[in-house]
Amino acid sequence: MSTAPPVRVLLADDHLLFRKGIASLLSEEPDFEIAGEASTGREALAKAREVVPDVILMDLSMPEMDGLEATRRIKEEMPAVRIVILTVSDDDQDLFAAIRNGAQGYLLKKIEPRALFSALRGAARGEASISHAMAGKILDEFARQAQSTTPALPQKPVLTPREQEVLQFVTHGRSNKDIAAALDIAENTVKNHLKNILEKLHLENRVQAAAYALRKGLVEGSEPPSGGQPPKQGGPGRT
Repeated sequence: MSTAPPVRVLLADDHLLFRKGIASLLSEEPDFEIAGEASTGREALAKAREVVPDVILMDLSMPEMDGLEATRRIKEEMPAVRIVILTVSDDDQDLFAAIRNGAQGYLLKKIEPRALFSALRGAARGEASISHAMAGKILDEFARQAQSTTPALPQKPVLTPREQEVLQFVTHGRSNKDIAAALDIAENTVKNHLKNILEKLHLENRVQAAAYALRKGLVEGSEPPSGGQPPKQGGPGRT
């Protein structure tokens, strides 16, 4: 039986001991491979061009070019590469700037190793990798914006009832596996729905989709029950 290839990770952090510690932890996991290391943002960009990793674990504060600028440039050149920020900063501005620049996730360095491994695996699958505290900040901020801004004049993008259901779960940080179980559909079906949602909303990842949905009022504020009741916008959806 064939096994999936390991997730190739590029580590970008200017603290040598910390970077080597992460590399050592990842090397003990059979489904990860260290594709390269970088100590500056500029070096991260050059290494990404050279090895084209699956995921980049990116620090924010680095010399020559910071992690935000490196993330922006890498995503412009290699949009398929997933970038997860790993930082000590829990500052709202850093979080939102990272998302705007295309980061797939935002984690704090106090994270437990197992949680980090899980987040990187999820990022490689295209899922958002954001701690609960950071996700809460995103939801709070865009819920506040949705309440304080006047309704937008352009029409909302037309999502099917099923896509509205999937988006509802995405706004609450649910994984593709969780959504599939709640809606009693295949995980690949969830991925297809999410792909359609991103295309219709002209967005890059599920973090941006969740933020956009809350800001534009595309979903209800409360999380659907485990049975997956659709939002009250049209009839029952089908896969």
